[in-house]
Amino acid sequence: MEPKRMERIAEEMIRRGMTIATAEADTAGYIGHLLCSPPGASRYFHGGVIAYVGETKSRVLGVAPDVYPRYGAVSQEMALAMAKQARAFFGTDVGISASGVAGPTGGSPQKPPGTFWIAVSSSDGSDLAVEHRWNSTDRMANKERAADAAIHLLEQFLGLAI
Repeated sequence: MEPKRMERIAEEMIRRGMTIATAEADTAGYIGHLLCSPPGASRYFHGGVIAYVGETKSRVLGVAPDVYPRYGAVSQEMALAMAKQARAFFGTDVGISASGVAGPTGGSPQKPPGTFWIAVSSSDGSDLAVEHRWNSTDRMANKERAADAAIHLLEQFLGLAI
C-alpha cells in the first residue's frame, strides 16, 4: 500500500473534520492498521471491531440477529450492517467494513475463497457495498486485496480516487 494514499485520506478526513471506524471479519484489523499508518490518525480514526464470527457481529457490533442466518456472513447485507454498526458503535461519521472468505479453505461454489463484500456507510445516508472476487486461495493475498479494495472505496467516497 502506497503511504501517500493513506496520507491523502488522512489529510482529507482531517480537512473535513470527519471520523471513521472499522468493522472487519477476514481482514482481521488490516484496514484499521492502514488507516492508522499516517501520523495524527487519532484525529479521524476512532477504532475498530474484529468480528470474525456471526455471534460477535450481533453481540458486539449490534448487527440484527437475522442478518447472518438470512443472508450469510459474506453478503451485501452483512457488509452494510457491519459498516453502519461500526459507525454507530464508535459515534463516527463513516463506517467501513469487510467480510469475506480469505481461504484457502471455506467458502462454497457460490462464494469461493477470494470473495469479499466491502461496504462504507456515512452519517449522511451514503451507503455503498461492493463485491470482489479474486478466485484465489492465497489467504494473505486475499486479505491484502480486500484491505486495498476498502481503502479504494473510501477514496471514492471522499472523491480522491483517480
